[in-house]
Amino acid sequence: MSTPIIDALKWRYATKKFDDQKTVSDADIATLKESINLTATSFGLQPFRVAVVTDAATKEKLRAAAYDQPQLTTAGHIFVFASKLGMTAEYIEDFIKMLADQRGIKYEDVKGYAEYIKGSVTAKDAEFIKDWNKRQAYIALGSLLAAAGELKVDGCPMEGFDATKFDEILGLTAKGLTACVICPVGYRSEEDETQHYAKVRLPETEMFL
Repeated sequence: MSTPIIDALKWRYATKKFDDQKTVSDADIATLKESINLTATSFGLQPFRVAVVTDAATKEKLRAAAYDQPQLTTAGHIFVFASKLGMTAEYIEDFIKMLADQRGIKYEDVKGYAEYIKGSVTAKDAEFIKDWNKRQAYIALGSLLAAAGELKVDGCPMEGFDATKFDEILGLTAKGLTACVICPVGYRSEEDETQHYAKVRLPETEMFL
């Protein structure tokens, strides 16, 4: 099968070496941000935020907190997905008010939906909510990778970092957030041998039941 999205997914890979002389354009970064913002999330709550780091000194600190992996400083942009540490009734209220405003309807018409979400969330314990919030961030990561592939922009999803140190460097804890996954974004180096490796995936007959 050959379609634009399938071709993009075949083209992309987890880039190990970025060309530090190339930087993704502001227009393409704006598209990547929009792809994240448009991603599906449970109830549409978007229980995460994304820091886009370009400052060289900050990237050096993040590299040290990511076990000195070079992608953190050779890529022009670092997308840091930070999930919310919890979920409050106030956050849900604000979301429903935004929903009503953007759809041009009265808050009273969706107040019941707000109460439904609150009931669903408060029925879960704190650890479940933390994990649930992180899962939403990973959905957004998938949107970023797919969009980047279509733009012929390289990325490398990474979990190999000290989240506590990332939180400290970026001031995330004070915002009620914690780093859960990152994705350096840029352009592959010609020296990155990984780009020539065959993509290894299960046959569809085994993947799909």
